[in-house]
Amino acid sequence: MKILVIGGGGREHALVWKLKQSPAVDRIFCAPGNAGTAVIAENVALAASDLPQLRAFAKQNDVDLTVVGPDDPLAMGIVDLFSANKLRVFGPTKSAARLESSKIFAKELMRVQKIPTAQASTFSDSKEALRYCEQLKFPVVIKADGLALGKGVIIAPNIATARSTIEAMMNEARFGEAGRRIVIEEFLRGTECSLHALVDGKNYRLLESARDHKRVFDGDSGPNTGGMGAFSPANNWNARLQSQFENEIMRPLLRGLAKERIAYRGLLYPGLMITSDGARVLEFNCRFGDPETQALLPRMKSDLLPLLGAAIDGKIDSYTIDWDKRATVTVVLASAGYPGKYETGKAISGLDDAAKLEGIQVFHAGTKNANNQVITAGGRVLAVSALGPTIMAARTLAYDAVSRIQFDGCHYRRDIALSAVTS
Repeated sequence: MKILVIGGGGREHALVWKLKQSPAVDRIFCAPGNAGTAVIAENVALAASDLPQLRAFAKQNDVDLTVVGPDDPLAMGIVDLFSANKLRVFGPTKSAARLESSKIFAKELMRVQKIPTAQASTFSDSKEALRYCEQLKFPVVIKADGLALGKGVIIAPNIATARSTIEAMMNEARFGEAGRRIVIEEFLRGTECSLHALVDGKNYRLLESARDHKRVFDGDSGPNTGGMGAFSPANNWNARLQSQFENEIMRPLLRGLAKERIAYRGLLYPGLMITSDGARVLEFNCRFGDPETQALLPRMKSDLLPLLGAAIDGKIDSYTIDWDKRATVTVVLASAGYPGKYETGKAISGLDDAAKLEGIQVFHAGTKNANNQVITAGGRVLAVSALGPTIMAARTLAYDAVSRIQFDGCHYRRDIALSAVTS
């Protein structure tokens, strides 16, 4: 089979790495890819948002399956486009992807289906939003309605921050059209957890649990990022929560989508807050998480390819997924200044040294090849994933590998998974 993976981040490198292990796969393309995917696949110089060119490439190269990594192409309707051209593709349709591309759509669906989530109000007028904030108890959470590269969620501790955030989103267009409408919701207290499910329209199979670290600095401080690290399994997940999740979140969600005549096929990843009252949905994501994928796939013993096919064909209930009982810890190495302004073009050393460690996979994100050298080309540069018998062992191994990699301005959190070994 010929596979096309769309995207160029760490998640896509992990997907290529896992799909490459399938005996049914002969050739893998990655568009646009990075320096890591270039080693195990054929990079294609096409942007993930260039849907017409991606469709043409898939047609011309007889691609058997396209796997969509990022959220933007899904929101733009790449699955609809490929399907209309008789191209097999993994991911939800544009209508289904509104669960992620419109937080207002997701909130309304959750309200109707009584899915546990934070209380919220939506606004398209900044003055109304400001008047509403003046009545609230802080902190509050302010979210851009649309996609904002994982950075469109601001926790406002006071009215001054709320004012500046609303002004930036709605009047200064910091996130473009994504911030034209906003959601203001109550601040939920608890710990976060990431659940992934392969969904075939009616049924689903859960993947193992994981926890992400969103803030840029140690101690969960600083601005939100796309994710500075992850670990699996989550230390705040158990059978009771999973039962609640399936009965109160997944099944009502699929029921609600069916009522909207939406058949969701693809990967659904609800971000959860585990509160004293149980799991609450923070947001829905319609693709594999990043960096959760880099922590989950090293633990997946099953062949990923037939699982993706089963989700497309409505047959996921006939499959089970085998998992390695060991734990993974993933540490993201970022450019100095991320998630704000950062420089690129910094030479990276120590990659081979780190990769030689048993149990280590180095997934590339913002990298490219230049003059026979790997250099930085983005905010999140690498994700170092370690597999170990315990979270503590995996954590020790991950940071051993991280210590061997250098580039100018390299920044990473030193407390990834620390709560899982100290709690």
